[in-house]
Amino acid sequence: MNSIQRKIMSLSVIVLFIMAIIWVVLTYYNQKTQEQYNEVLQRYLRMNEMTNLSQQTIASLNVYLLQPTANTLDAFHVTTERILQANNEIAKLRTADNGFTLTNYMHMIESLVEAENRSVMFHDQKNNEFSAARFEEATRIHNYIVETTLSLIDKDLKTYDHFYRSIMAQSTELKRLGVWLLTFITVTLLLFAYWFSRSITMPIHKLTVAARELARGKFEQRIEVHSNDEISFLARTFDRMRININDLISEIHRTAQLELELKESKLLLKESQLRSLQSQINPHFLFNTLDTLSKKAYLEGSLETSDLIANVAGLLRYNLRRLDRSVTLREEVNVVLKYIEIQQARFADRLRFVQQVDERWLHVHLPCLTLQPIIENAVIHAVEPLEEGGTIVFRILSEDGERVRIEIEDSGAGMAPEQVQRMLEEQPQERGNAQGHSTGIGFSNVVKRLRLFTGVEDVLEIDSGLQQGTKVTLKIPVA
Repeated sequence: MNSIQRKIMSLSVIVLFIMAIIWVVLTYYNQKTQEQYNEVLQRYLRMNEMTNLSQQTIASLNVYLLQPTANTLDAFHVTTERILQANNEIAKLRTADNGFTLTNYMHMIESLVEAENRSVMFHDQKNNEFSAARFEEATRIHNYIVETTLSLIDKDLKTYDHFYRSIMAQSTELKRLGVWLLTFITVTLLLFAYWFSRSITMPIHKLTVAARELARGKFEQRIEVHSNDEISFLARTFDRMRININDLISEIHRTAQLELELKESKLLLKESQLRSLQSQINPHFLFNTLDTLSKKAYLEGSLETSDLIANVAGLLRYNLRRLDRSVTLREEVNVVLKYIEIQQARFADRLRFVQQVDERWLHVHLPCLTLQPIIENAVIHAVEPLEEGGTIVFRILSEDGERVRIEIEDSGAGMAPEQVQRMLEEQPQERGNAQGHSTGIGFSNVVKRLRLFTGVEDVLEIDSGLQQGTKVTLKIPVA
């Protein structure tokens, strides 16, 4: 979603970018013009410097000839070295127009230095006549240098006349470009400001019209705003509010219509509830009846029947406990033994039950009805379908001092890996496989409650394979 703030920021970035480009272009052309101007100025200054140095060498030579001392001689040599260094630098001023003249100019400077040195040499040899002649020659060369300097400057002025004209033309073009850029930016900003203002005012106008229609009770007109910013989001929210209000009004009408039907059905509902309560059997009455039957069978000498009825009553009473409460492992083992006695009375020798219980761990807590559904699952799948019956092994061992290991192993037909995976993933069993449970608690329910109780995912393991039996292992924390 393009927010209004993002639009404003985009405009600011575009304007800043255009201004930066203009500034860079103007700075570049200004710098280039300044460099060219400095180059011409340096040419004039260097040529003028040659004239001044030539004059200084003549003056220092004249001083030495009049006052031949070590200081005046050193001053002469200093000026001579400076004019030779300047002569080497002036070679950089060579162009196609002044090449020949500049070469003669440099040779004249060398001749000037040579004539001055000869004048000094003849003066040191006490040959004043030749020394004066060389001095006059140096003076003439100096005059030639001055004239040649003026000639070179004149040629440069003619050469760079086009340059000055181009600078003026370029300045004019830059002014014209600045005017066009200012006009373009102004027009662009005005157009964008008009578009931006319409993109805000038009959706707001539509929202105003829609709000006026809603105030009049017209909830059928759809609110449409074609934009991609906060106003569009506001319009969609406003339209959802319109739909919700319309649905709420319709719901109120439907509710008012159903209230009459509800009042009429209340009397029938109360009558049905009374009949349902009358048809229920009190569980305590059932337990008392089973206890009475057990005692009567005991008095009649049917001890086995008495024990069987007592086990059924105890199992039913235990099944009515709340599943969200924990019990000790001892209580779970007692329920398992009662269940096994009931099933052994049913299957006789077909059910073989082996137990290995370490009584040191019977105080450990676990969820109610955890072991009995697993044992019952083994009876249903490993004993009941086989004519020869099967064996169930029940073990309680120490895992590592911190967890109790409970193993329930049967000799049944086993399961495929896919079925084992579904059971570990707490997927509900097929309807046909769950109908035989006396408690109505399936294996997935046991797995889910164990994981919630311990907070550990690997609290249960299943080791099984086709025609290899099944072994269920529980790992219950001691603490």
